[in-house]
Amino acid sequence: MAVVILVVFPDIQDSDTNWWDWFKAKESYPAPLTYAKAVQRAGPAVVNIYSEEIQNNLTYLRAPRRVTRLGSGVIMDADGYMLTNYHVVQNAAQIKVDLQNGQEFPAVVIGFDVHTDLAVLKIDATNLPVIPQIADQESFAGDVVLAIGNPLNLGQTITQGIISATGRTGLSSTNHLQFLQMDAAINEGNSGGALVDTNGVLVGINSRQFKGVNPQLDIQGIFFAVPYQMAYKVMRQIIENGKVTRGWLGVGGNSESISRDPKGFVITEITPEGPADLAGLRINDIVTQIADQPFTTIVNALDLVAETRPGTVLNFKVYRNNKLIDIPVTIQEKRED
Repeated sequence: MAVVILVVFPDIQDSDTNWWDWFKAKESYPAPLTYAKAVQRAGPAVVNIYSEEIQNNLTYLRAPRRVTRLGSGVIMDADGYMLTNYHVVQNAAQIKVDLQNGQEFPAVVIGFDVHTDLAVLKIDATNLPVIPQIADQESFAGDVVLAIGNPLNLGQTITQGIISATGRTGLSSTNHLQFLQMDAAINEGNSGGALVDTNGVLVGINSRQFKGVNPQLDIQGIFFAVPYQMAYKVMRQIIENGKVTRGWLGVGGNSESISRDPKGFVITEITPEGPADLAGLRINDIVTQIADQPFTTIVNALDLVAETRPGTVLNFKVYRNNKLIDIPVTIQEKRED
């Protein structure tokens, strides 16, 4: 074959071409790992938010000063509803929203929820890009996630990490609210932005960085986000009612107050004149079921109660003095401190 080629193409002998390379198999490489499609799907729905607060100057005869806060937001609806963190727009006199296509809009606060640090904004626009969403979306430790926002006003930026843990509590004044913990970096300006999976689907609203009690402790890679399911419920309630209404039971417990036989959680505290007290629940009662649903932890039970409309009667199955009894409890609206 080589002789034939030399006869047909005699110039090859005088050229610098290494004709033997023609017979070598060409090297192939796998396609590079990329999250570009996820960013292309979700990025246009993540906005920059600038809020301006007018603070009174404590110095005599000094004019009030204007303080600008930087944050991000997520377009949840094509007609202009978006989610962000409440601390981004708290006490704001003016709010400006910048879309990724360069458009600017003034925004108004429809409502907010202090416990989840979420706020719903509205701009006067239609046909907006909407973040991809899945109604029954669920996240697991180990999932790869991307945080999209505007850190330090550098422009839209993507950071990547994994979900480190789910169900983190103790991050708000209502301990039963559960958050996502991840190591995708969240800096000033990222707050209120989108946490998405590798398909660009929204999994949470970026919220905060972990702050240790000891300022000398160098803490890295611990950030939190409000899970999508929780954020969506908060948004719908704010849009429909102007506020978030949560059910309240008025009991207390801890992770150690678990009964193995029978399975349930032990009530260790009861708020005087609260729903549990008025219904006749007592300290040391073991709650095994609420509305025919078994429970072993008080956190899960309080989640059910929080999502129950105030005024609803829930039947509690309780072990007391080695007897199983039914106690109907009328859920009340959660008291604001």
